[in-house]
Amino acid sequence: MTSQWLFTALVALVGLERVAELVVSRRHAAWALSRGGVERGQSHYPVMVFLHTGLLVGAVAEVWLADRPFLPALGWPMLALALASQALRWWCIRTLGNQWNTRVIVVPGLPLVRRGPYRLFPHPNYVAVVAEGLALPLVHSAWVTATVFTVANAALLTVRVRSESAALRELAPPVAAASGVTR
Repeated sequence: MTSQWLFTALVALVGLERVAELVVSRRHAAWALSRGGVERGQSHYPVMVFLHTGLLVGAVAEVWLADRPFLPALGWPMLALALASQALRWWCIRTLGNQWNTRVIVVPGLPLVRRGPYRLFPHPNYVAVVAEGLALPLVHSAWVTATVFTVANAALLTVRVRSESAALRELAPPVAAASGVTR
């Protein structure tokens, strides 16, 4: 089996992981909405879905169409970083529990989460997204996909973090909102 097929299988597994995330997200979104959750930032969500889908499709397409090589000195460290980003993502999901979903839904009155990776920095899930977006394509030298995703994702995260921070300030209890701490 060639390294291209192995890379394609890796990306397919990441795609299946995304489906699992969406299942969890829908369940958590329903929980939040049933408790008075308010959604913000809906306009950027389709762009986010398109971008993340493009990462997976683009990485595989670039590897096959541009005949990108597997370079062990680059590929193995990037695989480790991609796997670490998955671990960080699921740590975030587990820490937030029902409050985690892929949309910006905040339940008024719930305290901000300040444990797990959220005690270390404000947006750890986005750290995972940035790391994975760079590392996954570079496992098999898909540098164009890594570059395009990283630049587009930086622009998207600017909008996303602003939207999320504004929603948390608006809907969080006054004491938590005054602290400036976000999820």
